[in-house]
Amino acid sequence: MIKRIADCFKNGEKAVHSITGAAVMIAVMGLASRLLGLVRDRILASKFGAGDELDIYYAAFKIPDLVFNLLILGALSAAFVPVFTSLISRDEKKEAWEMVNKVLTLMIIVLVTVTAILFFLTPWLTSLITFGFNPEKQGAVSVLTRVMLFSPILMGISGLFGGVLNSFKKFFFYSLAPIFYNIGIIIGVLFFTGRFGVQGLAWGVVLGAFLHFLVQLPETLRCGMRFRINFDFKDKNLRRIVQLMIPRTMGLAVAQVNLLVVTILASTLRAGSLSVFNLANNIQSVPLGLFGISFATAAFPTLSACWAQNKKDDFIKNFSKTFRNIMFFAVPFSVIFIVLRAQIVRVVLGAGKFDWEDTIMTFQSLGIFSLSLFAQSLIPLLARAFFSIHNTKTPFFVGLFSGATNLVLALLLIEKFETLGLVFAFTFSSILNMLLLLVLLRKKIGNLDEQVIIKSTWKIIFASLVMAIFMQATKYGMSYVVDMETFFGVFSQMAISFFVGTAAFFLTGKLTKIEELEYFSNGIKKKIFFNTKEYL
Repeated sequence: MIKRIADCFKNGEKAVHSITGAAVMIAVMGLASRLLGLVRDRILASKFGAGDELDIYYAAFKIPDLVFNLLILGALSAAFVPVFTSLISRDEKKEAWEMVNKVLTLMIIVLVTVTAILFFLTPWLTSLITFGFNPEKQGAVSVLTRVMLFSPILMGISGLFGGVLNSFKKFFFYSLAPIFYNIGIIIGVLFFTGRFGVQGLAWGVVLGAFLHFLVQLPETLRCGMRFRINFDFKDKNLRRIVQLMIPRTMGLAVAQVNLLVVTILASTLRAGSLSVFNLANNIQSVPLGLFGISFATAAFPTLSACWAQNKKDDFIKNFSKTFRNIMFFAVPFSVIFIVLRAQIVRVVLGAGKFDWEDTIMTFQSLGIFSLSLFAQSLIPLLARAFFSIHNTKTPFFVGLFSGATNLVLALLLIEKFETLGLVFAFTFSSILNMLLLLVLLRKKIGNLDEQVIIKSTWKIIFASLVMAIFMQATKYGMSYVVDMETFFGVFSQMAISFFVGTAAFFLTGKLTKIEELEYFSNGIKKKIFFNTKEYL
């Protein structure tokens, strides 16, 4: 494996044509990134606790994230990949690369202009989204936000590189980029905060964005990209991308507005509320990133190509298989997080200034988040299925409705449940979003192989319930064996319960003949023992 990774750096990466193979590779790299993310959060929680400093840090992300999500992510996820994939699948590579240059030129102009304007408006904007903070805290948010505004420019260029690599089904360097992003943030926490204080966190984010860009550059050049400034914005392909991205951007705007509402409402609660929400969300996002986004990302170019080539049966087959693979991981991980939520939070975050009150609020939030993990994991696939058929309006309107539901529920629940009210609202609206997308995709496409999906899902749920029983019993028994006041004791209880529960899940899966278990086992064997000609 090490030799293959070295070969990727030296000689370039070979395309991965299997969705499962690509998803496994993305998931493995994603696991490293997510583990680094947990290390990052542990260092942050230990150094600052769930208090004012982390509230400032997470609040400062909102405006830069808004810029990236609205101006870049919408274009890449909904528009660029399908159009670029369509061109290269028809062997129109010259036209495809000309389009890339036009997109990149336009992107740089827009990003630099928008971030420059926002730089001057930052004090006013941050006072709006954090009106519950005191003036000193608002000022600190403003300073960090201005520093972080450098990151959307770098992430935008890097995101386009990732779209190119996705279209060529080269996922290694694309998957490696988030690892380097987290390394940059960790460097900021460990080394920059000593000199710059909390502002060092923002410079760590900028460093991470630069590394994210840098690691994808060589492979993008190997694919054939040669950047030349091109101001021909009348290109038909560029116009097609803009047309496709507008509804997606509006949909992302709804999601971003909801996150801003969470920030605004959390700023009115006790110090640390925003930190608790984000820390719990980051933990439950580990399987979401590993399996939900990995499989959706791997399937996207294949689904786009199937639809472009008018292969509807292949589209349905690949969608169904990817859907079932996501459920195979999302459902048991939901159970794991619910049963072991306290142990996970104590192991991941329970150090330094992160006290017991912070721990309780965070594991309670994690348990509620986990109820919608299956829905959150399926939404990226469902959205990309619509994008593949060049339909970006449906995800927008569904996102608008579910976002409005989230806002109303948050306002109703926050007075009684405070931070947990925000989490309840998020969980319910996520499930609603997923169900609406699934129903509308079924109406649009017709048969989605749902009989196979339902049969497989029931088997996965049954195996997960068996896992929960064994896991809970082991957790209870371990509490009498180990010292629960120590890190080693809590970790041992969590680890042994996890392995016993996982063994029960896999055994039950074998007995009930869960097809996705065989896919997973074969994929692991191929990647470990190299019984495949595909590069990682």
